[in-house]
Amino acid sequence: MHTATFPVFKFRGHEHDLFIVHTISLQCDACDRRTGVGYVCNECDFSIHHSCAFLFNIPEIFDHPSHVGHCLKLLTTGAPHHTDPTCHLCGTNTKSILYHCSDCKLNLDIVCISRHIFSSSQDHLLVPWHHHPIQICYADICAFCNGGNELGCLCLLCGFKIHLTCVSVFDSPEITHPSHVRHPLKLLTDGAPIYTDPRCHICGEDTRHLIYHCDICKFNLDLRCAIKSPPPVALSNLKVHEHTLTLMPRLISFVCDACGTEGDRSPYICVQCDFMIFHQKCAQLPRVIHVNHHDHRVSYKYPLGPGEWRCGVCWEEIDWSYGAYSCSLCPNYAIHSLCATRKDVWDGKELDGVPEEVEDIEPFKRNDDNTITHFTHEHNLMSLNKDGEESSLCGACVRPISSDTFYKCSESYCKFILHETCANLRKKKRHFLSLEQLVLSQWKNYDSFPRWCDACLLVCSEGFMYGAMFDLVCSSIDVPFIHGSHPHHLLYLKLQDGHFKTCQSCGIDHTKVVLGCVKCNYFLDFRCATLPLTVRLPIYDDHPLTLCYGEKASGKYWCDICERETKPETWFYTCLDCGVTLHILCVLGDIRYAKPGGKICEGFELQLNSSSTRPICLNCRCRCPGTFFINFVGYGEVHDDYNGFFCSFYCLKSFIFRGSTEYHTMCPPWVKKLEPNT
Repeated sequence: MHTATFPVFKFRGHEHDLFIVHTISLQCDACDRRTGVGYVCNECDFSIHHSCAFLFNIPEIFDHPSHVGHCLKLLTTGAPHHTDPTCHLCGTNTKSILYHCSDCKLNLDIVCISRHIFSSSQDHLLVPWHHHPIQICYADICAFCNGGNELGCLCLLCGFKIHLTCVSVFDSPEITHPSHVRHPLKLLTDGAPIYTDPRCHICGEDTRHLIYHCDICKFNLDLRCAIKSPPPVALSNLKVHEHTLTLMPRLISFVCDACGTEGDRSPYICVQCDFMIFHQKCAQLPRVIHVNHHDHRVSYKYPLGPGEWRCGVCWEEIDWSYGAYSCSLCPNYAIHSLCATRKDVWDGKELDGVPEEVEDIEPFKRNDDNTITHFTHEHNLMSLNKDGEESSLCGACVRPISSDTFYKCSESYCKFILHETCANLRKKKRHFLSLEQLVLSQWKNYDSFPRWCDACLLVCSEGFMYGAMFDLVCSSIDVPFIHGSHPHHLLYLKLQDGHFKTCQSCGIDHTKVVLGCVKCNYFLDFRCATLPLTVRLPIYDDHPLTLCYGEKASGKYWCDICERETKPETWFYTCLDCGVTLHILCVLGDIRYAKPGGKICEGFELQLNSSSTRPICLNCRCRCPGTFFINFVGYGEVHDDYNGFFCSFYCLKSFIFRGSTEYHTMCPPWVKKLEPNT
């Protein structure tokens, strides 16, 4: 059943209401093709394209030459049960829509009827390069420009559609094309002949309805290669090869020397060097570039040279006898040519001839053996390695110092402290999450609205970040990413519009970025992929909590924090000593880098939930079960509506934006299942 949108339409010939739908795969019961905007009936599963709906204007036919004297009526629910369901002229199945004579029990399908409609209509066109008459109507998808919703033409016999403004492009049914000068190419409007490869012999794309064809050579050209952007017959002044390359417009199997991928048609060749490339893109490969998977420049090299090479982006093997990109400073680093020039890997800048600047990436200056000046802090920091600060939180990662070596501010009134490893974080670095170089800075939420990491979508209250949108945890991930929940390495995937992947841990669908193993169809979002393996909650239990990747169990599990049921097949935290199970959100909350007194935005402060009486959330009316809760402390003009506590960022945002269902965080388990507490 289709998901319909209003308004409702009523057409003669169909007893039920029809609804308009917008989809690219609507199965039309008139032309029997899948495409375009149309109308559907949810009661009898009838559907028809918008451009074919003119049939509703012809509910009865009295003058059909095969059935003179009787009336043929339009039916949209299939042939009556007491009749033969096939067309009585051509013998094909009539399907849902047909014309029927109740006196003679005669059925005619739409193809046979349409010939009569076109021959008797006064508003059809006879186009010299199309072998059927075409009816004037609105074309939802034009065969030439792929645009829609303009006045155009439709052939009900073969489904061909074209805008009236595009008809003039094909005034000549034959052309002479530079890629096929031996014979003229003829325009065909019903697709490639069955005796040829149906794809364009130059670019390999589907030719669809409109193509140019040579029946002598069995050669096909789509509209883009024939008219819109014809491929050049020769390529010169290339950075991947010193000689001019010539187009060979033939179906031929080969391996592209520039990128190492297999081709099956129309290479550009250099006869002098026996050099062949498949894609025009390969001919325009840049010589020197920056990629976001590596800190140094990489340069194109053909051939790459002997060695065991793996691509730094897709992690597949590189055949060293073909071209690839390599780093002159890192002898084992290389990238496939097509991987290096992907839109989510390369920023599009050619650096050949551009002098490389020496960048300052050191995060601090060393004053002496024990004192440094860090670029994020105004005072000098002293290097220490002694007890007394184990419970203090690092200003970068907002985690306890524990027994690690650290730097502490030399001023007694300043409590700023850094792990030694955090103090050594580079000031600038390149990362696959961004095309631009990322710069280290402090995360400060003193604006009127919270900021969150664009990878894990968690709100951050304190600490360091890279760029304007990535926290330290997500920006520290390298590929290939090894995770204990899966036997294979995971790679970064930036999803295309309209695509989504489901996280194996939380079951949420993501449309932007994930980490995954495509071969196993296994994917993790950044929030779940960066969950700590062990956690300590001093206010709950002295034992460490361990991350469990789900398990099959017949009994019920219960969370000891929110006292609600957990799903054992999803990830959870457990105490190996006590055997308890805990929701991940109950343990960690939905705010990263949380610490007492930290602010997620102006006026909203985090407080430790350690008192014997837990506050009640202003949004969900539940008692806050987590380690932290959000307290409204006021700003500027006091908003009385916000005066209270919130158990999570989810509740804070849903309270401010009432009625909205889109949040940058998960709904905590106690919010969905817990009745309002009093």
